[in-house]
Order: sequence, then structure tokens, then C-alpha cells
Amino acid sequence: MHECGLALVRLRRPLDHYRRTHDDLAWGLRRLYLLMEKQHNRGQDGAGIAVVKFDMPPGDGFLERERSAKRNPVERLFDEALKDIRALGEGDLAALDEISLKRRCAFLGELYLGHLRYGTFGGRTTEACHPFLRRNTVASRNLALAGNFNMTNSAALFERLVQYGLHPVGDSDTQVVLERIGYSLDREHDRLRASHGPDSFRQLDGKSLADEISRELNIVRILAKASEDWDGGYVLGGLLGNGDAFVCRDPAGIRPCFYYMDDEVIAVASERPALSTVFDVPPERIQALPPAHALVMRRDGAVAVEQFTEPRPRRQCTFERIYFSRGNDRDIYQERKALGRQLAPRVLETVGDDLGKVVFSFIPNTAELAYLGLTEEVERLVRERRAASLWGAICTGTASARDVHDLAELRVRREKSTNKDQRLRTFITHDKARRDLVSHIYDITPGTVEPGDTLVVVDDSIVRGTTLRESIITMLARLHPARIVIVSSAPPIAYPDCYGIDMSQFGRFIAFEATIALLAEHGESKLLDEVERRCQDQSHLPTNRMVNHVKALYEPFSLGQIERKVAELVRAKSLNWNGPIEVIYQSIAGLRAAMPEHTGDWYFTGDYPTPGGYQVVNTAFLRWRAKDDRRAY
Repeated sequence: MHECGLALVRLRRPLDHYRRTHDDLAWGLRRLYLLMEKQHNRGQDGAGIAVVKFDMPPGDGFLERERSAKRNPVERLFDEALKDIRALGEGDLAALDEISLKRRCAFLGELYLGHLRYGTFGGRTTEACHPFLRRNTVASRNLALAGNFNMTNSAALFERLVQYGLHPVGDSDTQVVLERIGYSLDREHDRLRASHGPDSFRQLDGKSLADEISRELNIVRILAKASEDWDGGYVLGGLLGNGDAFVCRDPAGIRPCFYYMDDEVIAVASERPALSTVFDVPPERIQALPPAHALVMRRDGAVAVEQFTEPRPRRQCTFERIYFSRGNDRDIYQERKALGRQLAPRVLETVGDDLGKVVFSFIPNTAELAYLGLTEEVERLVRERRAASLWGAICTGTASARDVHDLAELRVRREKSTNKDQRLRTFITHDKARRDLVSHIYDITPGTVEPGDTLVVVDDSIVRGTTLRESIITMLARLHPARIVIVSSAPPIAYPDCYGIDMSQFGRFIAFEATIALLAEHGESKLLDEVERRCQDQSHLPTNRMVNHVKALYEPFSLGQIERKVAELVRAKSLNWNGPIEVIYQSIAGLRAAMPEHTGDWYFTGDYPTPGGYQVVNTAFLRWRAKDDRRAY
């Protein structure tokens, strides 16, 4: 899964309360819809929803699910889910009790789970969409699961299930995690059943035993047992058929998770602004779920945040902040602007102080905040320098009215020189569609650049370089600038990611491609053989003993050398424009200064938050050397 979106809504009052208070029997379902729409950036491959209905009599359904991988899946899902609710008349609402209403309406209930799928591996089908279900005739053994996660060791987890004597169908990490939690859920039932057996002072059987086990289920213990050997970044949401629910977050806090509670509702989402907006509360009311903890919501109304595994050093994903989450989170807004400010001195060093011949723009929209931060800081720095110069002239009596006028009129030339036609993010588009897509995804605005101008374009990140080479540079050249400077608010992506952003193949990173080219130019290609030997030598070791030998390939070169080589590589051979192209990347120091609380930077630094990351980087390099294009985990 690539940064998928999660939403959970647990009502804390009877359904009639929401009808009377909000004039909406389906208030909870509509909150789920809004949470999912506010996170639509996290789902382009499909969506799914599930509902649990409390206190349904035997013979009636209590857990429903619907998924879609068609165009506009969220709208489709909720149109279907609300259809029978909209059909209720005032007479129905007055005459029917809650059980009867829930019988009439498939998605009318008290506990909801929603998921937005952004997949980069596996099928793009309805069957690949969350929530996944594990069915059973015992209500408390039913499980609906959805998540924003990747496991680095899915194959090993699958084999462990086989050793347990299970026969899992499907080996995706979602299916494996579902079966693993389901297995722990079954063992918890078995343990509780035994505790009420013949040797117990309180012997129970039949329905009374099932009800007692449902009340005594220890969800934290279930998650602790299930997650004993998980290696990955994850936020998982689960519904049990008995009305219990949980959301858990990985030990390093790699993936984001937030929740909100009041006397009417408990709600969870992958992004804080979604909760703040949907429930009309200030951001301070929204809490982050701590790493290694689970938010547990019991059917009887009890709520707790409890630790279910040992925490690791916190490594919250920086790429989430740079690129994926919406910029309307107050902290992300400031962090992205800070990334732009960090780049200002180097940009000025490149373009000089004569801002009259420099046009600043950005592409794509996620780069806008870094662009604002950059242009504000460039303007401040130049104004500061000009003011110091003017003061010196005043002190020596050489200042003129023109000098004062020039300082007062100093402005950065900000232009919307480019426009993006598509919402699709091309670096994670299916490979077969990429080439055609990137050639049509952007348009220019003629007249925004004059002859002789330097065009500075801010991008949020440069991953593959495909879009730059096959679309953006060609498009920008039609504006006829004297030169083009591409500024990345992120450092070079040099290593695989395996915790949510599925970037697992070295050959697809433009920074790696540049480094290999530099090794060849400097007569150092033999280093590839040495790194390969080291990777092979440690391939049999446990993951906790592995190190990242690929770092040795980057060590001979400065950031400037890599930038210059990337600038060469992103120039298409067919480009009908001879001006210079320059690339400026964010530095690691600039990244850390901009977002000091978020230290998840393994795709930039090669320092992974879990042992599985080192196995992935090792495997990825060996497969690249073998010209094996398979995913590294």
C-alpha cells in the first residue's frame, strides 16, 4: 500500500440521538464519507467501507462491507450505502425501532471503517481494496481489517502461518496480517473458553459462554501476539463482529494516525485536518496515536489507549510531510515553507541578486508551499543585502533617489508558468501508462517568461526523473528561458522505501542512475563489484545483523556532483532547446532543520528504522546487479 487513507467512526450514543440532535439518522455514515473525501488524496485505486451493527438478533446480519475500484469509488460507495436510508419516510422513522431500521438499511450501524487505496503493487481490482474480512458464525470471531502499511517480511509471516497449520489464501501483506490477527483472535477465544471449562468455579456453555468470552476479549494481548515479528510501517484499523474495535500504530511511528473523541463519537483518520474539519474543532483537540500503542474501543463503551508492543526510536516519515499529506495541516504547512526557505541561499548563489531577470514558478501543486517559502526568503535576503548596501551609500553620501526607489520596488517575479491537467501522481502510476501520461500532464502559460530570463521551478521531489525528462523540461523549454533551474524541496532519493511508499528498485532512482554514471566517469566502477560482494556475504545473516553497504557508492561524490549529473540525465535527446539546465536538491541538513520532529529519512540517508529495511536495500541492490526487476520485498 502506498500511503493509503484510513477512517473509523464509532458512535457513542443510540442512533435515535443523532436523528433527534442532528436530524440525521445516518450521521455516523456521513461523517465517514466526509473523512474519506477529506483524505481523497490518499486513494486513487479504490475504496471500501464496512459497518458493524450492535445487538442484532440471531439470523440478522451484523457486519456488512462494500468495495469499489471503479472511477470515483468514494461517491459510488456512499451512493449505494445511503440509498436505502434515503428511501425511509417519516412514517418509517416513527414506526420502526432501531433493530428494524438496521434490518431495512444495510449500512446503518454504530461502528464504521473506511479505507482509501493507493496501491503500487498487486492488482488494481475490487478484491485488492480494503477492508478485508475474516468471517465466522461466532460474532466476536469476525474481523474487518484495513490499513495504511507495508510489511518488509510478508513472505516470512506467510510461512509462519503455514507452520501454524493454516492454509491462507493469498500472500499479500494485507491478507497475511488479517490471518495473523485472526489466528491470535482465535487463540484468545480458545484461552478464554478453557478458563471457563470443567475446572472453573464458573462453568459456562452455549450462548452465555460466548457472551462472556466476547466481554473478556483482551484486544491488546491479541495485537501483541499477532505483531510479535512484524517488520514494517503500519496503521491498522479493525472491527470485530461483537462491536469491539481497535486502531494500532507501528513501534517507530512511521505511518501517521490521529483521533478525536467527544461524548457523541470516536473518530480516527490518517490526517489531522480531516478530523478537525469534519468535526469542526481546533487542531489542538485532535490527538496523535502514540507509536506502539492501540486505541481500543469496546462494545460496552470503554475506551483506552494502551501499549501493545515495545516502542522503537521514533522515525516519522518525512516524505509524508514533503509530498503526500495535504498541506492544510498547520505543521505541514510551516514545514513545507521552511523547506523552501532552506533552499534560498543556494538558489541565490545560482541565479544572482538581479531578480528582474528571474522568474519563479512551481510544479506540481504539492510544491506550492515550498515555492512560497523559497520566494519569501529570496526576497528577504536580497532586500537585506540591498538595504545594507544602501545604508553604506547613505553613510558615505553616495546614495541616490534611484537606490531608494529600487529597494522599495524590489519584488520576486512569481508566475504560474505551468499547470497540471491531471490529478494522478506520475511516479507511482503503472509503468505501462507512464510514458504516455507524462507527455500530456502539464501545460505552460505563454508570456510569463521573457527572453533572457532564468526560470526557477520548484518541485517537491525528484524520484525517477521520468516526468522531468519526458514532459516538464520539454514543456518549460517552449517558454524560451535563458536557462532552467529545477529546485527540489526534498534531498535526492537514493535508497528504497518499503514502509508505505513503494519505491523498492534502485534502477528507478535518478540519483542512483547519476551515481552509477559518475562511478564510470571516475573509473570507480569496480566499487560496484565490491559492494555486490559485501551484500552477498551478508545475505544469509539475520536482518538485525545487516548493514547498508550501498552507502559506499554515494560516498565519493558531493551533492553538487550528483546534481550536475542529474541535470544532464533529465535532458531528453530530442529536446529542441540548447539552454543550460541546473538542478538544486535540498540538503539533509536543510531537511532536518525544516522538520526536526520528523526523522524518518531512510530513502535519503539509507538509515532504516527497522531491521527489515536493511534486508530490503540488500536485496534491491543484488537484484539490480542481476538485472532482476522484481520488487525487493
